Amino acid sequence: MDTVRHEVVDGVGRLVLDRPAALNALDLDMIREMTRVLDGWRDDPEVRTVLVAGGSPRAFCAGGDIRAARAASLAGDEENVAEFFRAEYALNGLIAEYPKPYVALLDGIAMGGGLGISAHGSIRVVTERSRLAMPETGIGFFPDVGSTYFLPRLRGASGRHLGLTGVHIGAGAAVDTGLATHHVPAERLPDLVAALGTGTAAEVVAGFATPPPVSELAPVAEAVDRCFAADSVEEVVARLEAEAGPHQEWARATLATLAAMSPTSLHLAAGLFRRGAASSLRECLARELRVAAWAAHSHDFHEGVRAQLVDKDRRPRWSPATLAEVDTALVTRVLDG
Repeated sequence: MDTVRHEVVDGVGRLVLDRPAALNALDLDMIREMTRVLDGWRDDPEVRTVLVAGGSPRAFCAGGDIRAARAASLAGDEENVAEFFRAEYALNGLIAEYPKPYVALLDGIAMGGGLGISAHGSIRVVTERSRLAMPETGIGFFPDVGSTYFLPRLRGASGRHLGLTGVHIGAGAAVDTGLATHHVPAERLPDLVAALGTGTAAEVVAGFATPPPVSELAPVAEAVDRCFAADSVEEVVARLEAEAGPHQEWARATLATLAAMSPTSLHLAAGLFRRGAASSLRECLARELRVAAWAAHSHDFHEGVRAQLVDKDRRPRWSPATLAEVDTALVTRVLDG
């Protein structure tokens, strides 16, 4: 495939996403091709390490091709929508259980599905150009690709903060929270790729790593942990509203961010994080697949993708429009099947 290039060099299986016009967003063909190649390399003695990277410095992977998923949903093609999420989540699980070192170079934009093909791997490298996010609550969906497993396990309550607000973070916060394992200057990535075949992946990457920048979340880390440790989104809002002192301005800005998100998506995300904290990855992926089957056909998903990615007016009209109006009994039924 032109959009997924692969080769084996010096014992390193290199997977390169090359769909620059879409910021390497994953469509179903790309997901299937990655799965096919990884399956082939799993038991290949010529492949000792796997490397996945973007083909240009602008993006590692901007996520899944949700515009295509929305179009299929609107056309009533439920099987196509279901197959996309089945294949994507199966790929996430494959990466998490991969028996060989799996190195992801998150240079540039890495969002949503881009974290699904990196965060489950053993080595996750960021650069000064990295921008990471799970922005799904802003498009009427929910943090998926196994993030309901890995986000609750990041430092403190930082993962819940990332998943509910969709905030973008750089290399410093990515390493500090545990989303990334190493920081390597972008100019050294070609040398790192060339050296991967000369030793163990962990040793080689460590040799190129440098201290990351200070996390942009460091000044508000205590407030993040205090406010986002709450199990319910209503309690998160209440704690933000009660925040005073030096973090009051941050709290107000965060409340404004949450107010722009789909209320239903916020309820789904909070419930998924609560359940995911006590579940295995396989359980989380199965739960996410069940929720995706409902959410992908919902009003808020259609409206959120329209507003953010199709018409780009950035003015989604959520239904229901407020947290208080969300049918929490329905959310519970969706979450628990």
